[in-house]
Amino acid sequence: MELLAATDLPGVVDDLADLLVDAVAGGASVGFLHPLDRAVAAKWWLGLQSALAEGRVLLWVARVDGRVVGTVQLRLSDYENGPHRAELAKLLVHRHVRGRGIGRSLLECAERGALERGRTLLLLDTETGSPAERLYSSGGWVEMGVVPGHALNPAGELRPTTFYRRHLSPPLGRPGEREL
Repeated sequence: MELLAATDLPGVVDDLADLLVDAVAGGASVGFLHPLDRAVAAKWWLGLQSALAEGRVLLWVARVDGRVVGTVQLRLSDYENGPHRAELAKLLVHRHVRGRGIGRSLLECAERGALERGRTLLLLDTETGSPAERLYSSGGWVEMGVVPGHALNPAGELRPTTFYRRHLSPPLGRPGEREL
């Protein structure tokens, strides 16, 4: 897993656009309708550049044979009353490499990154009934509730969204050791 800097984004934007287009085509409810134009996807990714530069968003990628096939974001709260929390967003794995543990590795990477930045409360949402729910539940995320008709899926149908939380424990043991 690789943490990207804002200056790295232009060099991987084509792979990220392909990844986002694939996710939407595969039915992932990640904010876009199908069919998603590749140029729109690329523009959306490039729109994160200032947030990456400012450290408000962290972006990790997973590569197979040099190509980006997975990604996850950690959006750090910038509220005075929320320096301990962050939102997990856009955990995407290309359909042709699913089942290899890439999603779980990205999730764990984001959780470690959160702890390293003093974030102990993570939040996320996902379409109710999606395959992502199994990943989050098995990873220790706790369901907080379901909002009916929260978002349109890629086909344009209103679907419920499930909200999750995960409390992370600060590392224990000798300095330098990290545990989730």
